[in-house]
Amino acid sequence: MKGSGALGNARGIDFQRLAQDFKGLNPNEPGTWPLAPRVAVFAGLLTLTLAAAWWFDWREQAETLKQREAEEVQLRQDWVAKKKEAVNLDEHKRQLAEIDRQFGALLKQLPNRAEMDSLLSDINQAGLGRGLQFELFKPGADQVKDFYAEMPIDVVVTGGYHDLGEFASDVARMPRIVTLNNVALEATKDGRLKLNAKAITYRYLDEEELARRRQAEKAAKGKKR
Repeated sequence: MKGSGALGNARGIDFQRLAQDFKGLNPNEPGTWPLAPRVAVFAGLLTLTLAAAWWFDWREQAETLKQREAEEVQLRQDWVAKKKEAVNLDEHKRQLAEIDRQFGALLKQLPNRAEMDSLLSDINQAGLGRGLQFELFKPGADQVKDFYAEMPIDVVVTGGYHDLGEFASDVARMPRIVTLNNVALEATKDGRLKLNAKAITYRYLDEEELARRRQAEKAAKGKKR
């Protein structure tokens, strides 16, 4: 039994019959067209409809969906991070308290302006107590930083090798922070050693100095504008 229409028979598609079906079609009476043209038109209309729907509607929805998926991933990551912070909140508080304690201990090692004379005297006495001879002990101008100031002191002192070493150790062990920088040693004619160094000590700024610094910074920002 043979199949009807141009779509095929038992052996395959009859391309001649298929071509004939597309000839002489009346556009005003598509209902009278053979099956093949009607299927082709329907497939074309369906394709155009799907393409139009994608371009004018579905494409934007797909982009929105992709954006929402990315936002969901980010929100999940933020949630996990905040959950970890919440779990470790007590540990963070403990660490913060420890940092505050350590900072307070370091701050106590910085003298205020009124205590600087006493500190300079302690450094001088540390050298004299070791039998050293000061050729120069000259404090310089303060170098103001964020909340503290550095005071450089040019030091030239002579004495024996071990005495100079003990002097450096005494300075390092002082309750106030004092550092020795740019250290240089040279031998003298009498066989002793001369130590050239720049000692630096630190002090914290009092409220008046901090207020002046804030005012100067505010004025500098105003000029930049």
